[in-house]
Amino acid sequence: MPHPLVRFTASDGQSIHLKRRGHGRPLVLLHGWTSSHADWAHVTTALAGECESFAWDARAHAGHPLTGAPATVARMADDLAELIAHFALVRPVLVGHSMGVLTIWEYLRRHGGAAIAGLCLIDQSPKLVTDAGWRHGIYGDFDAIRARWFAARQREDFAEAVLELAAGGHNRRMAERYAREPEKFQRSREHLRGLDAAALTACWLTLAAGDWRAVLPTIAVPTLLVYGAESNFYAAATAAWVQAQIPGAQRLSYPGADHSPHFWHRDRFVTDLRGLLARVDGGAA
Repeated sequence: MPHPLVRFTASDGQSIHLKRRGHGRPLVLLHGWTSSHADWAHVTTALAGECESFAWDARAHAGHPLTGAPATVARMADDLAELIAHFALVRPVLVGHSMGVLTIWEYLRRHGGAAIAGLCLIDQSPKLVTDAGWRHGIYGDFDAIRARWFAARQREDFAEAVLELAAGGHNRRMAERYAREPEKFQRSREHLRGLDAAALTACWLTLAAGDWRAVLPTIAVPTLLVYGAESNFYAAATAAWVQAQIPGAQRLSYPGADHSPHFWHRDRFVTDLRGLLARVDGGAA
């Protein structure tokens, strides 16, 4: 039987919708930019007997109207803090993919980590935009000029800009398929065209402006890092750098996977997440 969305009202009056399912340890799941709670269906189903899962639609995402403050990364971090407080979650484990990881890092910067029991962070860099001293951002070569161009491209054709970003990176399979058969991405185009392009472009600008490198060494809870071995955006060196900055972090690379390794290896991801939960609870590593 389908589980309907529930919602809570953030402090600025914005309704935040989420899928709540299962019982047990609280698990909060934060999707990537342009995505929704539906990304986590396989996880919440598999863990329904072990975890009470809260998978949100971030503000301005999934077709929900934006009635409150813009969807900046800072505001989403505050939304996360308010979600935890509203549902009275005790030491939840946070799982984030892409933008969801940045939201977690911003939450830690703004609110600290005392209320959190563990983290699972999927395929992300703490600074998206590269410069002469930082090569671990998007593509390893995505400087401020390229970031501004991408924002302008979003204003021209949001859906195609997002597809071009994914196709323009390290994942050869995606690049070749997009170049050879762009019509095969029509379903993705239609999804993206149904979103609030202006709000999500504004959101992107706050993600691109951020730098969370100083947050990583402050993390003091069990942390699982999951990267795609064929990520569109991040090389293995980026994953290694992130691991080196977070004390005691475990890093996994999923073979053949792109920027969404939890999609490519669904069963393995659930197993690995269970391993993190065991570490959090003092069980086997």
